[in-house]
Amino acid sequence: MSVTGFAIAVVREDGRWHCTKLDAAALKDLDAAITELRGQRSTGAVFGLLDVDDEFFVVVRPVPGGVSLLLSDAVAALDYDVAADVLDLLRVDVPEEDAADSDDVWPEGDLGLLADLGLPAEEMQVIIDEVDLYPDEQLDMIAQRCGFQPQLSELLEKQPG
Repeated sequence: MSVTGFAIAVVREDGRWHCTKLDAAALKDLDAAITELRGQRSTGAVFGLLDVDDEFFVVVRPVPGGVSLLLSDAVAALDYDVAADVLDLLRVDVPEEDAADSDDVWPEGDLGLLADLGLPAEEMQVIIDEVDLYPDEQLDMIAQRCGFQPQLSELLEKQPG
């Protein structure tokens, strides 16, 4: 199954934000995203933003001894391996197909994983609850709130498609 979207590494170094494209494999394979993010050398914050098929997003943040994760909609794990991998690492069961209402948004993981960068858990929840927005629009709101929106937009404008 071909997956569209984008995978971006966000790095804060010396008070400046940098956004770079991750390998497309990161959209299908959580381990690939984590490995690539761990390879980013920085004394500041490093995390990844995955927009998968305009269906959901994942925030991946390597931390000492592990990784902090946020999946915008756990129901995506029914159809996408990368979402199922997130739930597996979080030790959360994949939702039952009949328990999932198509209008419900069911985030799993650490809503506060970007709190130290200016996005408290409560605001992250508000962004995820904006069900009328596509994942790229939600990630744009996250980027605005944390202060790297110009860098993200510049990188995405260079993307084909």
